[in-house]
Amino acid sequence: MENVNLIDTFSEFKELKNIDRATMMSVLEDVFRSLLARKYGSDENFDIIVNIDKGDFEIWRNREVVEDSDLEDPNTQISLLDAKKIDEDYEVGEEVSDEVKLHDFGRRAILALRQHLTTRILDLEKNNIYMKYKDRIGDIVTGEVYQVWKREILILDDDGNELILPKSEQIPSDHFRKGDTIRAVVIKVEMKNNTPFIILSRTSPVFLERLFELEVPEIFDGLITIKKIVRVPGERAKVAVESYDERIDPVGACVGMKGSRIHGIVRELRNENIDVINFTSNLQLYISRALSPAKISSLKLFEDDKRVEIYLKPSEVSLAIGKGGLNIKLASQLTGFEIDVYREPDSEDDEDVNLEEFVDEIDGWIIDELKAIGCDTAKSVLRLSLDDLVKRTDLEEETISEVINILKAEFE
Repeated sequence: MENVNLIDTFSEFKELKNIDRATMMSVLEDVFRSLLARKYGSDENFDIIVNIDKGDFEIWRNREVVEDSDLEDPNTQISLLDAKKIDEDYEVGEEVSDEVKLHDFGRRAILALRQHLTTRILDLEKNNIYMKYKDRIGDIVTGEVYQVWKREILILDDDGNELILPKSEQIPSDHFRKGDTIRAVVIKVEMKNNTPFIILSRTSPVFLERLFELEVPEIFDGLITIKKIVRVPGERAKVAVESYDERIDPVGACVGMKGSRIHGIVRELRNENIDVINFTSNLQLYISRALSPAKISSLKLFEDDKRVEIYLKPSEVSLAIGKGGLNIKLASQLTGFEIDVYREPDSEDDEDVNLEEFVDEIDGWIIDELKAIGCDTAKSVLRLSLDDLVKRTDLEEETISEVINILKAEFE
């Protein structure tokens, strides 16, 4: 019965894909030698033969034949009388090899052996999983959603290994169900209580970078380099690219014919708006490109303060700032400069009034909401239609109507 249990154990272990044959043999022999050392005091005179494929093993003990009266260590010596019971031809000084049967160890020792073996192999498998994924940090993996919890998703890879996608690493609009196929990038691998934890992310800039490598062969081949990526997951991203080959248009290659290449990435990221810009060491040009789609009239660069003043036509201000201030925020992160936006004065704006002048009539939080979309003066608000203001802000239509009436009264 005990032998069957151990054979079953071998059958389980030889199916493990994360452990190579040589390592498995070494662990099995080590476990058996540990048992022999505890029972006989030493394992040096034993030969262990393990056949993983068949799921069986043999243990042979080698002892020297001595005169009956000279027997001192029954583990390393055998009396001539006992040796002749095995074979009549044995003489003093020869070596006798006899098989040690498993039942000689006793039931308790066999159960302990099986438990020890199970623990060693599973620990080894866990360590191999850890080492495998530690070398894959920054790589995209594909798995199947196995369990969806409030704070995280449990994913199984092709080998059945467990991967974790925390809620904080999911795109806000992500919605997965059990059985769905999911792609994410490995961002952290750690051991907790001797168990490997592989953490994935879909919000990391590295995930977007790997997606570009998959969709754009020129990036994978090194002809185009991604200089920097900044993103607000699920909302907007800016990617600065550069090519050392003048014949290659890096932006065009990334976008593809009619957007064919970038569309796949956008779908994977839940319709995240991706701006691809051409990197340049010319800071003024780089900052101008970073604020796309807005067109800058002029700018003043203060390199020591890492600050830049941008001057735009009134119609371009809201484009530069973007919905919720995302465009200017990402442009600032991409370039490393704090960006201050100023409206370019013109004859029409000479009579304009700053929104701050209306604090007695309009609540401060409403003014802040309007300024967030680039409307910092009365006329900049009045230039936009009621529908545009409703779409771009979180304000109610009734509130906006009241604000428009107050501002219009100023110029009547």
